[in-house]
Amino acid sequence: MSARTKARKRALDILYAADVRQIPIAESLAAEAARAASEPDRQNSWLYAREIVDGVVEHFAEIDETIATYAQGWTIARMPTVDRALLRIAVWEILYNDDVPAGVAIDEAVEAAKTLSTEESSGFLNGVLGKVAQSA
Repeated sequence: MSARTKARKRALDILYAADVRQIPIAESLAAEAARAASEPDRQNSWLYAREIVDGVVEHFAEIDETIATYAQGWTIARMPTVDRALLRIAVWEILYNDDVPAGVAIDEAVEAAKTLSTEESSGFLNGVLGKVAQSA
């Protein structure tokens, strides 16, 4: 697993924990930062995970608006928590991180959904993110 894939998983854990526990993302991020301080061998994945989470927080309203625009028939609140987090990460990468090709962001989110979410989630994420990438 690449360092960026590990970083996306860490970012997913942070966003998911905040959503499920109904706490600010900053609080979830602080808890993960404390864990990361004791894991110097995972420093590379932590730096990119933090960049993702900071980016999602910075552009939260725009990201959620984009998701709501392309998730036809689904409100953000109705989506599974994992799907919401994966969409937020991938939309941030597609729209705000020029270092990650849109196809890579989509593939990473779809693959994660296959193992972490419902049977239909990977197709749903692929459709939404494909539309986001086309509009970018």
